[in-house]
Amino acid sequence: MSNLLISPTQQQRLIDVMKSFPTQPKYSKAQLLINDLKLSSSGEVEMFYSPHNEYINPSAKVMLVGITPGWQQMEIAYRTAIQALKAHHSYEQACKEAKIAARMAGSMRSNLIQMLQEIGLHEYVRVPHVQRLFEADCTLLHTTSLIRYPVLVNKQNYNGHQPSISQNAFLYQAVLESFLPELGQLKQPLIIPLGKSVEAVLHQLLDEGWIAEGKILWGFPHPSGANGSRVKQFLHNEAGMQKTLREWRD
Repeated sequence: MSNLLISPTQQQRLIDVMKSFPTQPKYSKAQLLINDLKLSSSGEVEMFYSPHNEYINPSAKVMLVGITPGWQQMEIAYRTAIQALKAHHSYEQACKEAKIAARMAGSMRSNLIQMLQEIGLHEYVRVPHVQRLFEADCTLLHTTSLIRYPVLVNKQNYNGHQPSISQNAFLYQAVLESFLPELGQLKQPLIIPLGKSVEAVLHQLLDEGWIAEGKILWGFPHPSGANGSRVKQFLHNEAGMQKTLREWRD
């Protein structure tokens, strides 16, 4: 368990805020995008706390890396963590439950599982089906984001482009302060960057010497249904990714 961006004092304050919420089937942006849950901001770019990426799985063999948690993930994470805390679960357990519930939520998860299965990731990690990685008792997978906490621009999901992470000091510093220490807690995992925006930042981190090459599977598309070029990119890179995984497996 590691809290890279928030202090123990902040953590306790955030726990108290979460416990103050009523238990309900869904929360609105008006409820969660509040100053009490805001970590920092720069102009129209705001970073909000979310409990799910507080949980880190150091035994993972595969690390899926997105850009930043979206609103849907954030809401599911809060809903799960609030219920857990009100049931007197520990903060760590609440974060773990939120992680399992929120990681790659919605249609993104089904798209992701389908593509990972097709390239043979299940054979690389030796499980019957990629779906197994997302089950609560499986310790082979760690999902995370370059920017650990949700970033919103004008209260809307940040898309990784406007502004560019690499050219925005606030966002790039967030990557250095959260992703790098988190990566350091895993033992040489297979890193799968989800989309070109994540790849671009990883290339910059490599060029600047922040990370070593290791096992990075280049060419995997972002699994969002809103990514119109997802299928085309996947089909274009599928054979190369399959070959790379086979070589690493053997």
